Amino acid sequence: MELRERVLYHQIHPIKLFTDVGTATVSTVLFWHHALGAALVVAFVPSIAVSYVLVRWGNLEPYRSSSFGRYVRRFMTRRVEAARFGGLVPLWGGAWTHRLGIVGLGALWIVGCWLWGLRKTTFDDRSA
Repeated sequence: MELRERVLYHQIHPIKLFTDVGTATVSTVLFWHHALGAALVVAFVPSIAVSYVLVRWGNLEPYRSSSFGRYVRRFMTRRVEAARFGGLVPLWGGAWTHRLGIVGLGALWIVGCWLWGLRKTTFDDRSA
């Protein structure tokens, strides 16, 4: 498997998903309490470490051949990845300013980016 594929498929490994959801949640709480340094460390260090380990040594073949793997191969472009990452801005900004609505919008934005391909699939199914 090429590096580009490994970078794509590591994103759907359960350890990576658990790490990213967990660190986003904990860092959001830390941003809420204005613990900037701790929030940034929690937000990035574990995710980068897990990504490195999975891309370097993880068995990602099962994820490539899964239905989730086919989904991300088709719809998880660099643009969608960047948009998904961008959802952290309102998530953390809303936490910093104690605006739960903005935190919720950031979370919805991230989930929406993960589900972005379903809109295409749904429309394709209707036209068939």
